[in-house]
Amino acid sequence: MSDSTEDVEVGAVRLDTGTGHVRQVSWSPDGAWLACLVAPYGGEDTRVLVLRPDGSDPRELAGGPDRCGVLGSWLMDASGLGISEADRSGAGPTAFLVDPTSGRRTRLIGGPAAVVCSFSPDGRFAVVRVGRRGVRELMLVHVGTGRATPVLPGADATVADARFSVDGSRLYVHTDCGRDRPALLTLPFGRAGLRRDAYARHAVLASRPDADLDVFAVCGGALAVVWNVEGRSELELFDTVSGTRRTLRPPCPVINNVSFAGDLSWLLVRAEGPAQPSHLMRFPLRGRTTTPRPLFPAEPRPDLVEPAPHRFTADDGLELSGWWYSPPNATGAAVIWLHGGPEAQERPTFAPLCQSLAAAGIGVFAPNVRGSSGYGKSFVNADNGERRFAAIADVAAAARFLGASGLAAPDRIAVSGRSYGGYLTLAALVRYPRLFRAGVDVCGMADLETFFRDTEPWIADAATSKYGDPHADRQLLRELSPLRRIDQLTAPLLVVHGRHDTNVPLTEAEQVLAALRKLGTPAGSLLFPDEGHEIHGLANRALFVRTVVDFLTDHLLAEGA
Repeated sequence: MSDSTEDVEVGAVRLDTGTGHVRQVSWSPDGAWLACLVAPYGGEDTRVLVLRPDGSDPRELAGGPDRCGVLGSWLMDASGLGISEADRSGAGPTAFLVDPTSGRRTRLIGGPAAVVCSFSPDGRFAVVRVGRRGVRELMLVHVGTGRATPVLPGADATVADARFSVDGSRLYVHTDCGRDRPALLTLPFGRAGLRRDAYARHAVLASRPDADLDVFAVCGGALAVVWNVEGRSELELFDTVSGTRRTLRPPCPVINNVSFAGDLSWLLVRAEGPAQPSHLMRFPLRGRTTTPRPLFPAEPRPDLVEPAPHRFTADDGLELSGWWYSPPNATGAAVIWLHGGPEAQERPTFAPLCQSLAAAGIGVFAPNVRGSSGYGKSFVNADNGERRFAAIADVAAAARFLGASGLAAPDRIAVSGRSYGGYLTLAALVRYPRLFRAGVDVCGMADLETFFRDTEPWIADAATSKYGDPHADRQLLRELSPLRRIDQLTAPLLVVHGRHDTNVPLTEAEQVLAALRKLGTPAGSLLFPDEGHEIHGLANRALFVRTVVDFLTDHLLAEGA
């Protein structure tokens, strides 16, 4: 295979996957099928659809109205696909092996957030991840009998994934089970499965005390690992036979995924940065150079802001960090942007809203408060249960940092965020009303009791380990709910939501707006009738950015603001 992109034949076939946004695509190993995860209106009633590469012979394998389908791994001979399915009756999620031709299902295992990670080459075993948020584990399932045993002892992982080697002699496990930082392990595997002493005999292939293992790819004896080092990616190649390793320079600050060509002639990389949206590159692995070459390039924008990392200290002394988008024409106005999850991370990625705010003269500080990923398991779990009060206090600490450091005028700071970040926005506004001039809540939870009542049952079940049990911890959920203190909110608020959002249902936004109207507190709203929990449509994204920029400009920069 040539290393020249000019030698790659590029053609395009438009495939009809029905209504909805395609979130994920997976080729079958023989190239005969494409499996797609489709989300109508960007909602949670996802469907797993398979079709031929020319668009013919479409078949729906899982999901649909009132159900959620999840796309998993293929059998290596392409005769079956791992899927998971849950429904609103509360049954599931359950993992299955499905024949894409006949639709015949073989049940594997049920459990919270079940996902099929990998099948052994002979198809006799599957590895399925199950467990609530922060207490995940990998189960080895015998496909014929359904007998399931843990891959590793303990169920304390926030990261859990696995891949079989091509010859079936090893199982590669990506996990933070029993450790603080995610690492890559290899376990011996035989026809009878994992040996009883497998954990004692496991080998750590890749680990670092200063970084999380983010993603990995394996092909034969070649291994590619991507490290998350304080939000930036580092890429390494390992030869598992010789033990040699080399570092490749990432094409962008953040690498989202990697994959080998079957003949190991190149490595496909999906990457992005503040000035460059997500795009595909490939590293040639033969010859004298490993300079990446674009497959579907996205030209960098030199006019966009490169965010700078900053550290600050929480009220209890915990060290926190964030990214500062400095406006070219500083006005003293700033907004804190809070990511969702909370098991997510602000990184130097392509962020149109942050860039648009900076261009308007409003600086953006995107912190990683406790509960964020990328800093080890103890940091991810530092906001569980009653510790969520400390995460809310981290938002106030970020605002005080902006004022004390001179990055922003203390009286010109707003707070905003999406999903869990929307919840934190509301919580910070009602607990620290004097710190913020305005707020933007994008599909955030307002009342944790009604969130658990109205969200999808499979989402609620997986979230109890993070927020608390809606029955046993009812009083805690009430104390943590911003709606219970909404009379303390004094800043102008913009509420953004999608009508088809069943993750954080529209009732959360409606409750906030109704309560503020009753109190006579200013509030604006932006409702997308054709969106769910994510804003997918390009026109809707543009409207969202324009509306938020206009709202914050009015309240932070207007005369007399």
